[in-house]
Amino acid sequence: MRLLCFPEIRSGRPGGSMLRVVLLIIMAHFAPLIAAQEMDRPRDLVNPFIGTGGHGHTFPGACVPNGLVQLSPDTRPDPVEWDGCGGYHYSDSLIYGFSHTHLSGTGVADLCDVLVMPMSGRWSPDPQEYRSRFSHDREAAHAGYYRVHLDDEDVDAELTATARVGMHRYTFPQGKDAFLVLDLEHRDVLLGSSIVQVSDTEVVGERRSSSWARDQRLYFCMRFNHPVKTKPGQGNLTDQIEATTRSQDHFSFGDLGGEPLVVKVGISAVSIEGARRNLEAEVPGWDFDEVRQQAEAAWNAKLDKIQVEGGTREQQRIFYTALYHSYVAPYIFNDVDGQYRGMDGQVHHADHDVYTVFSLWDTFRALHPLMTILEPEMTNDFIRTMLLHYQDGGRLPVWELWGNETDCMIGYHSVSVIADAYLKGLRDYDADLALEAMVASAMGEDPCLEAYRKQGYISSEDCAESVSKTLEYAYDDWCIAQMAREMGRDSLAEVFHRRSGNWRNLFDPETKFFRARRNGGFIDPFDPYEVNFHFTEANAWQYSLFAPQAIDELAACMGGTDSLEAQLDRLFTASIATTGRDQADITGLI
Repeated sequence: MRLLCFPEIRSGRPGGSMLRVVLLIIMAHFAPLIAAQEMDRPRDLVNPFIGTGGHGHTFPGACVPNGLVQLSPDTRPDPVEWDGCGGYHYSDSLIYGFSHTHLSGTGVADLCDVLVMPMSGRWSPDPQEYRSRFSHDREAAHAGYYRVHLDDEDVDAELTATARVGMHRYTFPQGKDAFLVLDLEHRDVLLGSSIVQVSDTEVVGERRSSSWARDQRLYFCMRFNHPVKTKPGQGNLTDQIEATTRSQDHFSFGDLGGEPLVVKVGISAVSIEGARRNLEAEVPGWDFDEVRQQAEAAWNAKLDKIQVEGGTREQQRIFYTALYHSYVAPYIFNDVDGQYRGMDGQVHHADHDVYTVFSLWDTFRALHPLMTILEPEMTNDFIRTMLLHYQDGGRLPVWELWGNETDCMIGYHSVSVIADAYLKGLRDYDADLALEAMVASAMGEDPCLEAYRKQGYISSEDCAESVSKTLEYAYDDWCIAQMAREMGRDSLAEVFHRRSGNWRNLFDPETKFFRARRNGGFIDPFDPYEVNFHFTEANAWQYSLFAPQAIDELAACMGGTDSLEAQLDRLFTASIATTGRDQADITGLI
């Protein structure tokens, strides 16, 4: 921000009063401009509602960069609904509650753990009763903060978060008792749960569930700034403190007289004690606004790393919201004391931050290379985490979620993340162990990999998505070769360099496309616009240039650089209409 400087004015100087008047007029004139500049911090340009409509699958709630907690409203109680993957969809008009974990931008649903819902004057265990209507006119979201008015309950709900703690502030109407519903059955298949009412201001529990992550374990510690009074139809709370295996509970706080009910919830993948330690370490007090300001400062620290010039305010908003979404995941996964739950299901200790949600097919191309530039130390921790997965679970992650390998998507793209970091000089991890893990991933006992190693490509008889797998395996092999050569492992590098040329085996010189093979020959008829099971969420057009490790050779196969340039031009101008099976998340060919 540009500062406006004025000469010092002393009360005894002739004409001082007039100068003070002029100064005040000038300051009044420029104050709105200065305020506008102050509001143009990157955090203020973020719009968390971008992506919550259509097929975006994002959430609008509160989180901090790479935090384990994503405290957000849920408008879709059924995880089967594809556009409810993030728990919320902008087209909806009902909120079922506020849960503490969410996925952003994925194509499969999970999480939405530990749902909390305020009710005024009554309570109900039925989601169809405790849900509430809301309007976007009385809803707002910023980086680190969310608020909404629940119309049916006449309750103002506000949310903010730290890395491991979600903080709620609910303002109830005066003259009505305040209730809070806690629902552990929400969304995923429940494998087990417990709720323990420790005192009139603390509740702890656990939730074990199965969905995309087959065995997800979450523990929580919840505290209230007002004591729980009674449960409807029952006596004093002192007679009710108990441990239960129930998956739902409710709490009555009486008429709060307009004072807000503040709830803070620490979570952990390790234990209830871990959740309690996380809560006490990150939010020891009850100042909601202070926690909100800390969340906003955390976002400013990250988003300020990139300064943009030019463009419209709306274009800047789109840019900074995309950067904001880039910092949602991976999430920190260890407790404040360093404990974490490994891929083997056991509790371990690490002397560095451990992360979860490695959506590597989605992130190896752009997100992780960006993080090597913006977050080199975090990138080292990403790689240390991947190596823990190898040590605890026997392999590098493919699509890891909450300590579970989902085996979703294709490739072994952990290797490209590691090689990219290593070749950029980010090496604060055991490089020998990393190379060992990379080779182990490439030599796994997967039927697709076995076919790839045996014949130099995957045919349609061997595996679905055979073209995409062949091309991406070849790229990953090139990454292994580069790291091995940099480490002086020349013979190993040569093995994987040869494998990295396997893309040639699916290149058709006649059509200039990569094509699927069956019985040794290309499959006919061929339509580059067709979305089929030879490609991963794509068609031949979208994979037509995927040999990034061998651009010069690809150009030669196409007839020279002019031919490659012409193919690239055609890709940019090709019709966005696709044939074959429906693929809702394809919006064009680029």
